[in-house]
Amino acid sequence: MKESAVLARRMLDFACSKVEVGITTDEIDALTHEEIVKNGAYPSPLNYAGFPKSVCTSVNEVACHGIPDDRPLQKGDVIAIDVSLFLNGFHGDNCGSVPVGISTDDSDTFQMKLINTTREALEKSISEIGPGM
Repeated sequence: MKESAVLARRMLDFACSKVEVGITTDEIDALTHEEIVKNGAYPSPLNYAGFPKSVCTSVNEVACHGIPDDRPLQKGDVIAIDVSLFLNGFHGDNCGSVPVGISTDDSDTFQMKLINTTREALEKSISEIGPGM
């Protein structure tokens, strides 16, 4: 289980590193698919209930499980990428959000305020739960 989770995180970092102005989510999907397979895993979303891609990419107002397409990312977009994979009998699954064409060090932008606030909410929620809750 740990191996699949660690690889899923590495693949999420890989996918997020490809985000730049002008790239399409189809291109991110294809590159990430290739990297997942190269590492001996299978992308869990691919063909699950008819889902046609290897990752989910949700841009701006798309809440979750967006389908990669040929729209080029634009400066100011916020993209969430879900990477799920199957390795050695276990699924690893995670998601991350990144701004397009905006430095993550620029915490005054709307995009970074949104990303940082949602991360804080997630961390606070995690700190409040535990076994048996």
